[in-house]
Formats: sequence, structure tokens, C-alpha cells
Amino acid sequence: MKKYALVGTGGRAGLYIIAIATDFSARARWVAFCDTNRVRITYANRLIGAQGHAPVPLYHAQEFDRIIAETRPDVVSEKPMTIDEDKCQAILDAIRRTGRQLRVTFNYRYAPHHSKIRELLAAGTIGEVFSVHFEWLLNTQPGADYFRRWHRDKRNSCGLLVHKSTHHFDLVNFWLGSEPETVYAQGDLRFYGRANAEQRGITDFYARCHQNPAAERDPFALQMAPSPTLRALYLEAEQEDGYFRDKSVFDNGISIEDVMGVMVRYKNRAIMTYSLNAYLPWEGLNVVFNGSQGRLEMKLVEKSYVNGGGEQAQEGALDECDIRVFPMFGDAYRVDVPPQAGGHGGGDRVMLNDLFGAPVDDPLRRAAGFRDGALSMMTGIAANRSLRTEAPVKISALAISLPD
Repeated sequence: MKKYALVGTGGRAGLYIIAIATDFSARARWVAFCDTNRVRITYANRLIGAQGHAPVPLYHAQEFDRIIAETRPDVVSEKPMTIDEDKCQAILDAIRRTGRQLRVTFNYRYAPHHSKIRELLAAGTIGEVFSVHFEWLLNTQPGADYFRRWHRDKRNSCGLLVHKSTHHFDLVNFWLGSEPETVYAQGDLRFYGRANAEQRGITDFYARCHQNPAAERDPFALQMAPSPTLRALYLEAEQEDGYFRDKSVFDNGISIEDVMGVMVRYKNRAIMTYSLNAYLPWEGLNVVFNGSQGRLEMKLVEKSYVNGGGEQAQEGALDECDIRVFPMFGDAYRVDVPPQAGGHGGGDRVMLNDLFGAPVDDPLRRAAGFRDGALSMMTGIAANRSLRTEAPVKISALAISLPD
């Protein structure tokens, strides 16, 4: 039985906490929880206690070395991999130095519809892929949420091009079986933030939502008190560190972009145009592949949710999935992917089994390692540099030395 320690017990962590405490308790067990907030890690123990498990030791983030020494875990889980060049290089250096392995859980790889795209492209359905257009739409629920919480400060998250787009950049690497080579990007803050709101005629501002009458008239406000999960993870934890989860998206202090466009050239000579907008009416993607023998299109509409809002089974669940193939000289046809229950179109269930269940052969090779994690991040890091310099950035010019 493997021993697991969890670093970071916020909203997304509940998926893994409950999985090991229930479906995978015969193969895995928790030995430590770690976070910057004592109230939040105490809540993690409440979750496993509700499943009949004894509490595990709790550690502050500054006590990480004690976790290793005192609990001797086989696996330490943390998300995301990291956010910038220096930290990425430190992780790669540690892997080289220790010979240990690193898994990066790119949940989108496991979604049946994304797996189907990998199958279709690998089978040569549209021949060699020359270009990709990938448009991701964040709506006014999960999209706005990045502008309420710690992600809004680019010093914390390096912006959506790292913290959100890393999943999309990894998908393209996964689909194409290639690696990024050159990145060019543009982006701006056009919708969120006080200055933008004032330009649209908004005059009623507030700093945070909780117990604020002005927030009751704002459709972007997040009410935490009615949600048991948000209340336990954040509202009741504020006294510990002063972190407010429900800031106004039209307040000052937002330094990340909400409109982004990126062009990427890959080592196999394919090019991608990518866009991310964080304030749109629906959540999901449009992605197209243009190849030597035709065109492949996919449209996904995801259900709305708020991270940590107790709706983890709905995170990334689908309202619509439409995949179509347009052969060069033939009739177009639709590719049906049977709908599956659970988060990320059923991908979360597959991912959890891959992480914690019995080993199975996966011809799609969806399990991602440190190289995959670094490459997806490097696309976002290069895009951020391009934003600053207004020039293309070579992946090889980043201060990150990838192993062969």
C-alpha cells in the first residue's frame, strides 16, 4: 500500500482526498496533509474522517522537510507543477540529482473526447497536421473566478497563460506528438478591473462580497456563506491568514490578462493559433486541425462551476460534444463519443484510476511526466515573455534545461 502526502488542500484537492479515502483505500492511504492554512488542512482531515479514517498529521507549508522525515511518504502530490523558469529548473535539477520521478496530472488528457482526438490524429485520419486553431472560452462563472482569488496577481500565478493555458498547451503537444519551438503572444486586461468597469459606466464598487450590500446587485459576486465547502475552506479560514476568496472582479489590484492570443510553431512544423478570453457567455472550446487529407473539428460546451464550490463531479462535465471529420475528397461525418458521467467529461474517473488504481496498459500514453509538465509551462512562460517584449520567443532561449 502506497503512502501519500498532499501539499495544498484547496478546492481541487478534495477530489484526491476522497478518492484515496474511498475507492482506492485498499491500495493507498494518506499520511500527511500540508497547506499554508491550518483551518484548511483541518478540513481535509474532516473529509477522510467522514469516510471512517483516522486523522493524519497536519503540517504547515514551511514544515515540508518534516513531512518527509516523519511520515516517509512514497508519493507527494502538489498542483500546479510550478509557475516560472527558476522554479521549473529547480524541479528538473532535483529530479536529476535524486533520480526520483514526477507525475503531472493533466486531467484533460483522460477525457474521452480528447482521447478520441489523439486516436484520430495518430491514425492519420486527416493526414499530416499542418495547422491548429484552438479557441478556449472561459465564461462569467469559472472564468471570472480567476479574477476574485489569488490568481489575479500575476506575481502569484504568472497569469492564465501559465495557470490555465498549460492544460491546453499540453493537449496540443499530446495530440500532435510534438514539442513547441517558437512562441509569439499578445494580451491585455480589457473586461475585469476597476478601470475597465468605469469605462462601461459602472459606479458601484466594493472590495469583497461577504456581507456587502453592493455585492447583492452584482451578478459577478461570489456568495461563500451558502456553500458548505466554500465556507469551510475559505470563509472560516480567513482568520488564519487574511486571504479573501470573494474579492470583486471589478476592484483594483488585478494584474493578469483576460484577453490573450498566441501563435506557436512546433518542431514538426505545424503552427497553432490560440486564443483565451475569460468573460464569455459559455465555457468550452472550439478546436480545428487542418491536415494534408482533410480537416477535423471539435466543439465542447462545459457545465459551469466554481472551484471549491462542492461541485467537483461537475468540473468540466459536458453539455455538448461535437466532433466532425471533413475528408479532402469525401463526405463529412460525425464521430460519436459516448457521454460519461463525472468531472471533465468522465476523464477524472479514468485519471484517478491511472494514479491510484492497478496498473493498466495505455496505448495513448496519457500519463504525463516532468518533461510534459515543463513543456506545457514553457509555452506559457515564453508567451508571457513575448507579451513583455512584443517579440517572438524561442523555447530554447528560456532558462530551463530540459533532459533529453
